Amino acid sequence: MTPFLENYFGLSQHGTDVRTEVTAGATTFLTMAYIAFVNPQILAEAGMPFDAVFVATCLGAAFSTFLMGLYANYPIALAPGMGLNAFFTYGVVLGMGHGWEVALGAVFVAGVLFLALSVVRVRQWIVESVPRVLKLAISAGIGVFLGVIALSNAGIIQDSPATLVTTGELLAPAPILALLGFCAIVALTARGVPGGVLIGILGVTAVGLALGVSEWRGIVAVPPDPTPTLFALDIAGALQGGMVAVILTFLIVDLFDTTGTLIGVGQQADLLDAEGRLPRIGRAVIADSAGTVGGALLGTSPVTSYIESAAGTAAGGRTGLTAVVVACLFLACLFFAPLAQSIPPYATAAAILYVACLMAKPLASLDWNDVTEYAAAVVTALAIPLTYSIADGIGVGFLTYVGIKVLAGRWNDCSAGVLVIAAVFAAKFAWL
Repeated sequence: MTPFLENYFGLSQHGTDVRTEVTAGATTFLTMAYIAFVNPQILAEAGMPFDAVFVATCLGAAFSTFLMGLYANYPIALAPGMGLNAFFTYGVVLGMGHGWEVALGAVFVAGVLFLALSVVRVRQWIVESVPRVLKLAISAGIGVFLGVIALSNAGIIQDSPATLVTTGELLAPAPILALLGFCAIVALTARGVPGGVLIGILGVTAVGLALGVSEWRGIVAVPPDPTPTLFALDIAGALQGGMVAVILTFLIVDLFDTTGTLIGVGQQADLLDAEGRLPRIGRAVIADSAGTVGGALLGTSPVTSYIESAAGTAAGGRTGLTAVVVACLFLACLFFAPLAQSIPPYATAAAILYVACLMAKPLASLDWNDVTEYAAAVVTALAIPLTYSIADGIGVGFLTYVGIKVLAGRWNDCSAGVLVIAAVFAAKFAWL
C-alpha cells in the first residue's frame, strides 16, 4: 500500500512518511476522543438518547474527517464542536423550548447554507481576507485557548466566582501526572524521539492506571443502536420564523470557528503559502460543511474542524493520511468504546498543553514596531481564550483591527473583505 499512499497523499513532497502520519493520526485521535463521550452527555440533557448520540458522534466525526483527508488532503480532524453542542442544548432546546428534532433541523439547514457558501467560494474569500497579522494572532490565541483547556482538564486551574480563574489542587494526582506528562513530551521532543506526544499520552495513562488514579473500563463492547436519532430531524419546524436567529448563530459560529482552526493549524504545521493562504482551502471548507450536514442526518450537533488537530501536526502529520487514520479510529471507537474511555483527561491535557506552546510562536513574527498591528493582534490572542469562543474572539479582533486602523487614518490597510467581516461581527454581537 505504501506506493499508493505516497502517490495519493504526496507524502515525500510534504516531508513525511506512512509511519509518521499514522502516529500523528493516533495522537490527534487520543487528544479528541473525549468528544465521543462528552458530546452525548451534553445532548442527553436536551432529551436525546445517549447511546444513539454516541454512535452519531463517532460516525459524524469519521465521515467528515474522511472527507477532509481524502478530498482536501489536510491533517485536520473534525467532530461535533464543543460550544456548538452547548448552544444546541442549553440555548435552543432548554432555553428557547424547541424540541431536539427541531434543533437538529436547524443544524441541517445551517449546514446546507455552509455548503452553499463553500461551493460559491464565499468561505474561501473570507479566509483569504483575514490580514496576516490577524492570522498570526488567531493561531496564537487558539494556542492560549488550548492552554486554558489543558490546565483546566488537568485540574491545575479552576473557576472562581471572585477572580474567574484560580489555582486548583496542585498536589492532587491529576495535576501532578499532567505536568509530568507535559515535561516528558517536551523532553522526548527535544531529544528527537519520534511520536513523543503519543508516548507521553500513553505513558501517563499507564502510570495513572497503575496508581489507581484512573479507571480501566475494558476493551470491547457492541455498538449501540443508532436508529433513535437517525434521520430524526424536523426540517419543517426549523424553517419557522422563530428559528432564523438560531440558524444564523449556528452559521456564524461554525464559519469562524472553522476559519480560525484552519488558519491556526495551518500556521502551526507550516501549511500556509508565502502569502499566508491555505492551499486547497475550497476543498477544506466543503469537507467541513458536508460534515455538518451529515452530522445532522445522523443525529448530532454541528460538526467542525478541531483545534486538537494541532497535536497531530506537532507529531509530524502533514497530509490527509493523518485525517484518514483519525477517521478509522473513530469507527473503531464504536467497538472499543471502553478502551477509549480509559484515556483520562489529564493524559490528553499534557499533550494539549504542549501544542499550546507550539501555537504561541507566531506572536514572535508580529511587527512589534507598528502599534496598529501588534495591539490588534494581542487583543485577538487574549479575546479567544477569555471569551471561551474562537468565533467571538476573532470577532473582537476584527472590530479592534478596523477601529484602530480607521482612527489612525490608515483606511488603506482595511480591505473590503475585512470591512465586511467586521460589519458581520458587529451585527452578530448586536442582535444574536
